[in-house]
Amino acid sequence: MEDFENAPLPEQEAVPETRPEPVPVPDPALPVPDAVPQTRPEPVPILDPAPPVPEAVPQTRPVPVPAPPVPVTHVEKPQARKKQRRHWLFGFLCGVLLAGLLSLGARIWKQQHSDSVSDRYFWNFYDQYEEPARNSIGIEIPTWPIGEGAVFTLFREHGDTQTAQEIYRNVNPSVVTVIVGLDEKTAAVGTGVIFSSDGYFVTNYHVVQGGSECRAMLDSGHSYRAFYVAGDEQNDIAVLKMDCSDPLPAAPFGDSERLTVGDDVYAIGNPLGVEFRGTLTNGIISAIDRDVLVDGRTMTLIQTNAALNSGNSGGPLIDQYGQVVGINVVKMSSRRSTVEGLGFAIPSATMERLVNDLLTYGKSQPEPVIGVSVDSFGTEVEPDLWGIGVLKVEPDSPAETAGIQVGDYIIGADSETVSSSRDLLRVRRRYHVGESMPLTLWRDGERVNVLITFTE
Repeated sequence: MEDFENAPLPEQEAVPETRPEPVPVPDPALPVPDAVPQTRPEPVPILDPAPPVPEAVPQTRPVPVPAPPVPVTHVEKPQARKKQRRHWLFGFLCGVLLAGLLSLGARIWKQQHSDSVSDRYFWNFYDQYEEPARNSIGIEIPTWPIGEGAVFTLFREHGDTQTAQEIYRNVNPSVVTVIVGLDEKTAAVGTGVIFSSDGYFVTNYHVVQGGSECRAMLDSGHSYRAFYVAGDEQNDIAVLKMDCSDPLPAAPFGDSERLTVGDDVYAIGNPLGVEFRGTLTNGIISAIDRDVLVDGRTMTLIQTNAALNSGNSGGPLIDQYGQVVGINVVKMSSRRSTVEGLGFAIPSATMERLVNDLLTYGKSQPEPVIGVSVDSFGTEVEPDLWGIGVLKVEPDSPAETAGIQVGDYIIGADSETVSSSRDLLRVRRRYHVGESMPLTLWRDGERVNVLITFTE
């Protein structure tokens, strides 16, 4: 047990000097002295706490009493106000961003779960108001006999470049407005190009599809009845003949194989119908030999950014030399977004064999196939000698029958130099099934000549 009695006393705090002196306490054993009345303090009279009554003020005019000042408890600083504004602006922007993300997510989800997502992009052949009238895919336009000697010819050479004004002045007289009667109340409008002075012109098959009668109108305003000669739905080409007695201006058709990406081109047609017939637009070659899937079939086309619209179908695509190098056929469109500068034309090199087949046989003939896979571009097999390498030979094909082997280089076709796959295709288009085409190969440092006989 701790010794509390002997524990040291706590140290006393220092007494400030201003503390009053202690008053001695009288001893209770001593007698209390009599009170001395002289020392009793005089009583202080209690004053009335009520304030003095102010002077009377007329009741008709009270004196306003100023309100007591309100103590200032907090003063808002300008910096705090700026922070509050920043917080409000930041919250607003976050809300807008969140709403945008939610909207974008909903749109993506809708596209992924929509039945029509496969139709996001579509090939625009003609105006939508014409579609119901084309339920009948046949052509009932009165016909013109085949085999009357008409020929579709390409010019392999060209002259000097022409201005846009010169091109329009020279080619527009050969462009016709094709008006196809679909029924008693509906007509479709397209474009065509005269290629023979006796009134033969070419257009797209879909322009005349479902039609029962047809008229072709020149830029001069003269209109002629047109007859159906033949067509190929797969390649979207149709040939018609105007019933005319006087010779008509024919457009010169050039070789589309000469085109390169970036070349200037022009288009003439009737966008949106007769009201805007004879419209000229310009652009460049955007791509060559573009394989596109159109309505379930693959077409090898020229791509251009020249403006094309409904009504331009069947019209000419013209190069800088004033020669027609393609027939405008289709443009890419979208119901959900804007698509510009994606137009396509059938190459004139493809049309040469096809149109002549239609004029002679009334239908396209089977396309000859060599039966090889080759490099797109040539390889220099020796100084100043180029060829395209054979990558694959199909079994039982004309190439295998002729003795072509993998590893060979094709350096010539039909006595012409071959330095790319385009060169080989250009030569092959001249032939039909049953005909033979000579090829020159480079094999193990030597030239080998073979003969390809095309079969179905």
